[in-house]
Amino acid sequence: MPAQIDIKELHWLLDIVQCLDVGVIVLDRAYRIEVWNSFMENHSGLGSDEVQGHCLFELFGEVDEAWFRRKVETVVQLGTRAFSLWEQRPYLLHFKSYQPITGQADFMYQNVTILPLAAMGEIEHVCVMLYDMTDAAMHKRGNQAP
Repeated sequence: MPAQIDIKELHWLLDIVQCLDVGVIVLDRAYRIEVWNSFMENHSGLGSDEVQGHCLFELFGEVDEAWFRRKVETVVQLGTRAFSLWEQRPYLLHFKSYQPITGQADFMYQNVTILPLAAMGEIEHVCVMLYDMTDAAMHKRGNQAP
């Protein structure tokens, strides 16, 4: 028997996703945006109503499409998470650094996690999570000898 969805719990979960200090994007298999949380709105300047249903690559030309497609396909094929660290690739989406006063960085360094989202056993969506790693990147860069 399928589990019943409690509407209150669903609202709580949606509130949590909106309040996270982490970017959350849900993409369908055609790379169309279905979920875009407030972190993404704040850093991209684009509201969820402006991006929903649009292809990620059309909105964000800086994304290395071939690389990102390979990452996502691996996630879908294996059904496991994939990661990208800022040391390997500084960012997925080119956002301005969010430290206007002490800002030593020209952009937001990001760690990325890609999660498979399965419904009825098939992975039809992926969740992309962006973590702002600018502080860590600046600290590491500041501690390295020239």
